[in-house]
Amino acid sequence: MHTAQGLTAGVARGVGRTALLVAAARAIETHRPDALARDPFAEHFVRAAAASASWPVRPGQVPDGDADPLWGRLGRYFALRTRVLDDHLLRSAHLGVRQVVLLGAGLDCRAYRLDWPPGCAVYEVDTAEVLAFKQTVLDRLRAAPAAERRALAADLRDDWADVLLATGFDPAEPTAWLAEGLLLYLPAAAERRLVATIDRLSVADSTLAYEIKDLVESPQVRSSPVYTTTRRRIGIDLLALFDGEPRPDSAAELASLGWTVTIRTPYDFTRRHGRGPLPEPNDALAANRWIFAAASRDGATASGARTTASGATPGPPTAGPPPPPGSP
Repeated sequence: MHTAQGLTAGVARGVGRTALLVAAARAIETHRPDALARDPFAEHFVRAAAASASWPVRPGQVPDGDADPLWGRLGRYFALRTRVLDDHLLRSAHLGVRQVVLLGAGLDCRAYRLDWPPGCAVYEVDTAEVLAFKQTVLDRLRAAPAAERRALAADLRDDWADVLLATGFDPAEPTAWLAEGLLLYLPAAAERRLVATIDRLSVADSTLAYEIKDLVESPQVRSSPVYTTTRRRIGIDLLALFDGEPRPDSAAELASLGWTVTIRTPYDFTRRHGRGPLPEPNDALAANRWIFAAASRDGATASGARTTASGATPGPPTAGPPPPPGSP
C-alpha cells in the first residue's frame, strides 16, 4: 500500500511544491477566528509531506502574525483568493451550473469542503503525482466528497480536452471553470491553448475565473520580502517558477470570443471583506489580477463583448453580489 511520504515527489519540487505552500496558508487561515475560508484537510497535506512537515499550520505558529511576509501577507493573499474563488464557484452552482472543472486543482478540497447543490460534479485536473499524493491523504482521513468528484491526470501544457471528455464531461452543459494559481506558470502558447479549449467546451451560462499578473515587475518589486522570504525560508523561488515569456492578453481574447469579462484586483476584495492584504511599497501583489468571465452564445459577438476594469460596474454575476448561503 502506498504511503503519503512515498508519493511526495510531485509536491516536493517545482510548481508542485507551491501546492503545499497554498495548503499551509489555508491551514493557518482555517484556525483564525475571522477566517476568510476554511479547509480542514489542508494541514494534513502539509504534515504528510517531508518537504513541509515543519511549516506552520496555526496562526500561533507565525510569530509576527500578519506582518510576516510569507505566512502573514502572502498567506492571507492565498486565503482571500480561496474565499473569492469559492464564492465564484458556489454562485455559479446556485445559478444552475452543475459541472465544475478545477484546472490545476492542486491540494484544494473544494469537492469536499463546499456546500454544493445536489447533482454537481467536480472535475479535478492535475498531474498524476499530485493527485496520487492527495488521494492517499484523503483516503487516510476517510474523507467523503460533498459532490461527485472526478479526478483526472493530465498535463495542462498539452491537449487535455480528450481526457476530460472521456471522464464524463458534457460540453453541451454549462460549466464553472477555475484556473487558480495556474496561468502564471504556463508557457504563453499553453495559456492560449487552454483559453481556446475552455471556449470550445463552453456553452451559454458557463463561467471562468483565473489569476494573472498584469505587468512585468520592477527589480525593486522582485526583491521584495514576499519573494525573498519565500525563497529563503521554504525553498520556493516563485520568480523562477513564473514563466518568463510575454503574457498573452487572455481577457481580451475571451472578450473577442463573446465572453463578458471583469478584471479585479485582490485589494477590491480586501475592501469588500474587511480583511486581507493591503497595498505596500514595492508590492509583489500589486500586479496580480483576478479575471471573471461569463460565456454567452445568445447573440454575443466580438463587437458586442465588453471588458470592465477594476472599479467599474461588475459584469458577470460571479464577480458581484454577495455569495449564497453555504459560502465559507
